[in-house]
Amino acid sequence: MVTQITSFGRSGLYDWMMQRVSAVVLSLYTIFIIGYLLLNPDLTYDQWSALFEATWMRIFSLMVLLSIGMHSWIGLWSISTDYIKATGARFFFQSLCGLVMFVYIVWGVQVLWGL
Repeated sequence: MVTQITSFGRSGLYDWMMQRVSAVVLSLYTIFIIGYLLLNPDLTYDQWSALFEATWMRIFSLMVLLSIGMHSWIGLWSISTDYIKATGARFFFQSLCGLVMFVYIVWGVQVLWGL
């Protein structure tokens, strides 16, 4: 029996579900941003800034940020377990990916919420 202690969820099914849910969130955000840009052809900085100062948009953007981290972690974890057979190299790759995603999420939260 293989124990996958580095997977994001408790099992492959949870990882699969989280990856699908995060893909839906990313799709909705992409559709919203494209729709907003198409409906506001003369978009000004003030309008754009007001959009991202709204609490609902910050929460939506935070969901997207977390979804990107989760989605990419599951994807990179799957790739590393499939293609990197050496344990040390796989551990280094997964540690590096985890660190980069942690920095990315912390930095994104800082930018998004102005901390």
